[in-house]
Amino acid sequence: MNAKSIKGKSTQEIKNALEESISDGFKPMLAIVFLSVKQDRKGICKILDDEGIAVFGATTNGQFIDGKTKSAAIAILLMDMNPAYFSLVFEEYPEKDYRKKTSDIAKESLKKFANPAFLLSCSNIETDAEELLLGFEDVIGKKVNVYGGAAGDDYTFSEQFVFTNNHESSNGMVVLVLDEDKIKIKGRATCGWKAVGTVRTVTKSEGNHVFTVDDIPVLDLTAKYGGIENVTPENTGLMLEIACNFPLQMQREAGDPVMRPGLKLDWNDHSFYCSGSVPEGSKVRFSLPPDFDLVEKVIKDSEDLKATEMPEADALIIFSCAGRQVALGPMIQDEIEGLKNIWNVPMAGFFSNAELARANGGNLEMHNLTNCCVVLKEK
Repeated sequence: MNAKSIKGKSTQEIKNALEESISDGFKPMLAIVFLSVKQDRKGICKILDDEGIAVFGATTNGQFIDGKTKSAAIAILLMDMNPAYFSLVFEEYPEKDYRKKTSDIAKESLKKFANPAFLLSCSNIETDAEELLLGFEDVIGKKVNVYGGAAGDDYTFSEQFVFTNNHESSNGMVVLVLDEDKIKIKGRATCGWKAVGTVRTVTKSEGNHVFTVDDIPVLDLTAKYGGIENVTPENTGLMLEIACNFPLQMQREAGDPVMRPGLKLDWNDHSFYCSGSVPEGSKVRFSLPPDFDLVEKVIKDSEDLKATEMPEADALIIFSCAGRQVALGPMIQDEIEGLKNIWNVPMAGFFSNAELARANGGNLEMHNLTNCCVVLKEK
């Protein structure tokens, strides 16, 4: 399978880049499209559709292509994947029946492929991505390969979109179904935030709303461990500081911890809402602010993926949490370039609102503050 990556800041630039990419006889059949919510999604899709190219698309909090980060732009990974090896599914979930929707997709995929794998992007920050993952597991089993990221909207956290050739939704998902007998797909989800302090217990929570840890309001305990000053409603940057530098690390019986940063404060009781569910009784630790070791761990984990599972690749897709860009600043460029250099193949990715992948040594999870590296190779 051949792949090429193109980029631009307008539909005309993409049209020109596409024409150049196919001028040598390259015939892409699939486009992975990551773009700013400010860009003309329908215009981009028409350009690709006119060339007979299937579109898997999501809006972003920033894009990167071939190791370089971008903002307010368009990044596209083109592949000449045989259409018999994949299918695209577009679904909305107005009834919030997330698990049923992905279960139905999984059932249909088994009618076409004996061993299906899935690339997924979803929109709407209220979407329970964990339920989406469980739907695939219910039908395919615990070993199913699912990777993806939640769409962004240039950090406005207001309305995100997923789209394909003729459809888009701010409350839905786009799923690329792959035939694993023909297309090998492997991935690695790495966070790198170091834990600090003893293991503690969530003593009161409801879904993703955490009230107390060890019977102490979670905000108060976080501020104590982080040495955070000016813990007042007037500190407009407080929530971003907590989310990026001092997220909760929810421990799992198997595999790496799962990050659960606080995203919204309730000053009435000093509780906060996390990015995903934190069941009452969960064991958690707090985190240290990120340093250079974080980038090194992501690159090392991906080097291990290459050494043990994917020595060669045709294309690379990366879903990186928007919080990583905020927390790492200029270091995020080192991380993206480092991943690109491991396989040195065409690559596209975006800064996401959540990452979907199997935790190292564990189960399928919805992650935050995590880098999810996905590698594709035709067999």
